[in-house]
Amino acid sequence: MFTGIIEQLGKVTHLEREGTNLHITVKADFTQELSIDQSVAHNGVCLTVVELKNDEYVVTAIDETLQKTNLNDLTEGTEVNLERCMQMNGRLDGHIVQGHVDQVAICTAVKEEDGSWKFTFEYDPSLGNITVEKGSISVNGTSLTVVDSEKGKFSVAIIPYTFEHTVFKHFEVGTKVNLEFDVFGKYVARYMELYSAQNS
Repeated sequence: MFTGIIEQLGKVTHLEREGTNLHITVKADFTQELSIDQSVAHNGVCLTVVELKNDEYVVTAIDETLQKTNLNDLTEGTEVNLERCMQMNGRLDGHIVQGHVDQVAICTAVKEEDGSWKFTFEYDPSLGNITVEKGSISVNGTSLTVVDSEKGKFSVAIIPYTFEHTVFKHFEVGTKVNLEFDVFGKYVARYMELYSAQNS
């Protein structure tokens, strides 16, 4: 379980294919605090630490994860948003994020707005995911509030701190991002779908 508050940026230093798996080596300041089997979110994708070496650690993404996220697009030198799993005795500053990506989206617009940035993303609405204005959304693991919401499209506003301390500073039109929709909204949407089917 995560909060969507990015702790730091990590840098991919090595990528190794083994069958359909991808072993990802990441350099991060908090590596010395990690342990084997610990969960860390990478651009919002929950992955398990399998190896530690000095200031770097290794996680493995299986084929299903690679097919449903943007991790397949990683290259050596790429920066990624990192968040360790939440501590239950701490504040929940973002929203409940599971680290399970629902689908990817494409950045379709970046607009600077006198001290902040507005990013617009489009996604395939046929998978049944929705956003609502002022609702929560996780974009590459970052907990954000939806500004504008349409079918298959939404926007978020990014303050300077978030822009500088996350991978948002690298986003441009065409960038592929990971989306995790609000878990409570997903349950409500699924319930309404089942209720509608039973009463039709």
